[in-house]
Amino acid sequence: MSAPHVSLPDPTHLPNLPGLPPADPVTSPVTGWTRAHWEAVADRLLDALRPYASPGLAQYRLPGRPSHSGPWSDGLEGFARSFLLAAFRIAGSGGRQTPGLIERYAAGLASGTDPRSPDHWPPITDRSQPMVEAASVAIALHETRPWIWDRLDDRVRQRIAEWLGGFLGAVVNDSNWRLFQVITEEFLASVGAPHSRAEIDAGLARLEDWYRGDGWYTDGDGRKFDYYNAWALHLYPVLWARIAGPRADSRPVAEHRARLRTFLLDHQHFFGADGAPVHQGRSLTYRFGTTAPLWAGVLADATPLPPGRTRRLASGALKHFAERGVPDERGLLTLGWYRPFLPVIQRYSGPASPYWASKAFLGLLLPAHHPVWTAPEEPGPVETGDVRRALPAPGWLLHSTAADGIVRLVNHGSDRLPPPPTRADDSPHYARFAYSSATAPETPADRAPDNHIALLAPDGTPTPRGRIHPLTVEGPRAASWHRAVLPGSGEGHRIESVSVVHGPWEVRVHRVDAPPGTPVREGGWAVADDTGPPLGRTGPGRALARRADGLTSTIVGLHGWRDAGAAVAHAARANAYGHHSATPYLTLPAHPGGTHLLVTLVVLSADPEVNGDLESNGGRKTNGDRRTNGRRETNGDRKTNGDPYARSSGTRVRVTVSGEVEIRFPDGTRERVPR
Repeated sequence: MSAPHVSLPDPTHLPNLPGLPPADPVTSPVTGWTRAHWEAVADRLLDALRPYASPGLAQYRLPGRPSHSGPWSDGLEGFARSFLLAAFRIAGSGGRQTPGLIERYAAGLASGTDPRSPDHWPPITDRSQPMVEAASVAIALHETRPWIWDRLDDRVRQRIAEWLGGFLGAVVNDSNWRLFQVITEEFLASVGAPHSRAEIDAGLARLEDWYRGDGWYTDGDGRKFDYYNAWALHLYPVLWARIAGPRADSRPVAEHRARLRTFLLDHQHFFGADGAPVHQGRSLTYRFGTTAPLWAGVLADATPLPPGRTRRLASGALKHFAERGVPDERGLLTLGWYRPFLPVIQRYSGPASPYWASKAFLGLLLPAHHPVWTAPEEPGPVETGDVRRALPAPGWLLHSTAADGIVRLVNHGSDRLPPPPTRADDSPHYARFAYSSATAPETPADRAPDNHIALLAPDGTPTPRGRIHPLTVEGPRAASWHRAVLPGSGEGHRIESVSVVHGPWEVRVHRVDAPPGTPVREGGWAVADDTGPPLGRTGPGRALARRADGLTSTIVGLHGWRDAGAAVAHAARANAYGHHSATPYLTLPAHPGGTHLLVTLVVLSADPEVNGDLESNGGRKTNGDRRTNGRRETNGDRKTNGDPYARSSGTRVRVTVSGEVEIRFPDGTRERVPR
């Protein structure tokens, strides 16, 4: 079973993608999509941009909110990112099927680099957005060299080299941007233009500083783990090696490939059975750009995945968005996730930013007879069984379930904050305890309760999570602590949290320091839908929110939630997954002071059996013991448990006198959380 997440159109008729070829159930028994589908989508995206081209074809001024760099830079972005897509299409066809594209982008190169042209490009200056776009131009020029660069007039080639040469000696943001310089100057080296080998080497060396092991990089100093591992930090070293050829030192090339291979062992688990990527991190408007490293692994002979699985994961993601209205009726990629949704984007995103999704079409560089295009599709990991995977480097714990096809990511390590003592505000795409392939965090998140535990100020303002301090990720457990700072108070209060996962269930064990009388609130998953508000339901110490299709978020207080109130927060226009959203949550009215133990069950599931068990067990009051399959189980005595009654949820906890938490999941699996 796979939760649909939004109301789907007829999957055999996608009006925004006219001309799709018929599905191929033999070669692609899971998605039905083939190389011909990828080519058709690429052609639709490129054709749809033509009405927005400037007279000289050097800029694409798309409708929508401008970025903080302004419309001039945004127009260049439209050219550069679509040129990347065009390059993969041109090179993938050997230049035979795309003469119009070749002429179109050759003309844009000539006009964009001509300072006398009214639509010439902005220059590359310190820390400027054209640095990002220059890398796309350089990659596209390299991949289409026989059809575009080699046929350009010498004066145009000289102007292009001079424009790209703005990188020399310029100050670059100390993040994945260092690789834009590496790519651009390596291309300059490949055509005999001025470049700095020292700057190229320094950029590659900086990448080494950010490597945290097991295939994972942080995007700059700090704990900045997200999809930039996928579409930048692993991708650009592969593309750099393609440009450098024999100039590249074989040692870093081999190391980059080995790390990519390791990364893909994890990355394959980030896609739900319906193709949706886990919704975490920034720049999510790049959507199916998350598939880029799957193709890069094949290109670099650095993938551990069988070819049929690679294509199934990539085609699944592309098809997932196509079935949900991406591109839109104009054929455009908009700022959002499914529909346009500005809260999911950042200040640097402009109307053409979503076209970094062009990186997903990297696979078109592989010939049509390559096994990645001809081997029968194989199911993704989430489709073959339940998975639990510890990722110590980013501080994450993945758990997915085959019954509903959902992937859940428990976060105890990525906050995207600069290193101390610098401070920055929380982002809901990094600060939440969990993310999934079926949900998005509420945005903005100022007062939203989803996947967060907070102390509440007298006016109800919740404390942010702030800097995450990882403690451990091993087996079914991940742990961290953070300091909760109440508004107007410089004093922080430690909250130490341990997540224990099994199947669809997550038990959170919190040891919360707070002043006596302070309210404490914890929320479950936010579920969202376009068809109508999710159903909310509450009972003693428990609450749930359910979509019309059955996707359900449940939260249950297992220990320490004496006299807790249960409620469901409803919102509109606050979630990337749907217009209407709802989050179940619990509120402890008064912290007793000192360190208080709270144990909470949070569940996100579209499995009727799981949700039926949770609901049928709810609402019963007991006094510390339950009967399960004819056996008596106890939650511990009242003195240890601290609750006047135990909440039936199928998941039992017992707190020992020493403070150890013993957990028994509904299938009988037992885990322990030491004091």
